[in-house]
Amino acid sequence: MATRADYKGQERPTWCPGCGDYGILNALTRALVEQNIAPHEAIVVTGIGCGSKLPHYMRINGLHTLHGRPVPVAQGIKLANHDLRVIVVHGDGDGYGEGLGHFAHEVRRNPNITELVQNNKIYGLTKGQYSPTSERGKRRSTTPQGSLEHPVQPLALAITHGANFVARGYPGQLNHLIDLIGQALQWPGYALVDILQPCVSFNRERAYDYYNERIYLLEEDETYDPTDRNLAWQRAQEWGDRIPIGVFYRGERVAGYELLEPALQKGPLVKQPLSRLNEAQIAGLFDELS
Repeated sequence: MATRADYKGQERPTWCPGCGDYGILNALTRALVEQNIAPHEAIVVTGIGCGSKLPHYMRINGLHTLHGRPVPVAQGIKLANHDLRVIVVHGDGDGYGEGLGHFAHEVRRNPNITELVQNNKIYGLTKGQYSPTSERGKRRSTTPQGSLEHPVQPLALAITHGANFVARGYPGQLNHLIDLIGQALQWPGYALVDILQPCVSFNRERAYDYYNERIYLLEEDETYDPTDRNLAWQRAQEWGDRIPIGVFYRGERVAGYELLEPALQKGPLVKQPLSRLNEAQIAGLFDELS
């Protein structure tokens, strides 16, 4: 039985005091424990950004990639080893900016990957430039007269491209976020949890006070049906005086891409013998790479 102590890392987080990433770290750890997933059974793949340092502060398999590139790496890991719980953790700039093309194709492929996007609507690591999810008119060092761009709508995009589990959480509602991540970890294909991550240093106008006044739970709306794809797409674009969190869409439970790929019908690559290579060739490869 996994425990929180099993996941306790040796490094202390260096995030700003009050950063929403503390809650996300706590929520992911507790969700893994509640799902009885041991540290060696999971891997966290990250890009570049404040929140992408998360696996530094856990005792878990972790892999840093280039900015905006954790998704294709995570897909490769899942194709090679189906048994690993593959979790992508990165920010909105990494996931919806540099990595938006990967995001779209990951969704339509439906690999069994859980993607957690720390959406603080700003580039926090580089001191507060506007990001793909910043509101139009956002004034920052790179947009002194205000951003001219419309923000990306990640939940609506995911639903449009075929995602069957699409959710939004908030670390200020910790138990709710733990539950959402737990559901995503158990989903058989691709699962997105977009997390409203307050950045208290560089986006204070979109920090806890802003969200606490506006957030409501979709589960408490008796008229809402998360299996209605069209309704989910519409609600995914609701933003302003009221901001919904919860499971927006729960569609068909389809086996992950890695289980349907014909080349992997004999099982994951890590369990397939290197039958085309003789012992001398295998030994030569080990010598070359050692």
